[in-house]
Amino acid sequence: MKALGVISTTALFLILGATVPAFAQEEHHQQEAKPEKQQEQAKPAKQEQQQQAKGQQEQQKQQQQQAKSSRQEQQQQAKGQQEQQQKQQQAKGQQQQQEKAAKEQEQQQEKQQQQQQAKSSRQEQQQQARGQQHEQAQGQWAHNGQKDSRGHEYNENRFGREHHARFQEHGGRYYDGRREYSYGGYWFYAAAYPAWFYREDVYFIMGADGLWYAVAYGDPSLMLQVDIS
Repeated sequence: MKALGVISTTALFLILGATVPAFAQEEHHQQEAKPEKQQEQAKPAKQEQQQQAKGQQEQQKQQQQQAKSSRQEQQQQAKGQQEQQQKQQQAKGQQQQQEKAAKEQEQQQEKQQQQQQAKSSRQEQQQQARGQQHEQAQGQWAHNGQKDSRGHEYNENRFGREHHARFQEHGGRYYDGRREYSYGGYWFYAAAYPAWFYREDVYFIMGADGLWYAVAYGDPSLMLQVDIS
């Protein structure tokens, strides 16, 4: 009975001796396999982190792109508004210039009308004055057939207002140190000739006093006493 207990005890030790190394070897294999498993488990997590980081980067890029597009759009809008304001200012400036030019033209036309009216009024007054002067002068002029002190006869067929002519400064003839002009069959001359004598049509007429006069056709108030040769 005692021998059986010894045998049993011995067998138990042998079993334990064989089991412990096997368990240790299995545990060792498990420890060796655990890093690989951890690596395999860590690999998807790393990939997931990389994917997340990549996704975040892409999201940041998209956000940056959106922000850039938004800035560009704002810049375009601001540029468009600025161009529109410039066009509006230009249009306003052009309109103001046109209005100013139209106003100046209107004022110029009004001024010209006033000047024309004033000129017409002056011309009318001058014509009236000339008519009055001519009427007054009728009593001053000689009658047809009257003669001057040297026997030169006044003839309405050759002298007077109906026989006006234009004379040139260097026309006629230069005789005895004076410039003479032929008119009505006689040669007339003066010591000096005024500017209007060459600028106006002129006619010669005898006054009631028997003296001869050169008269401006357009303005009878312009008279010059002349001599006859």
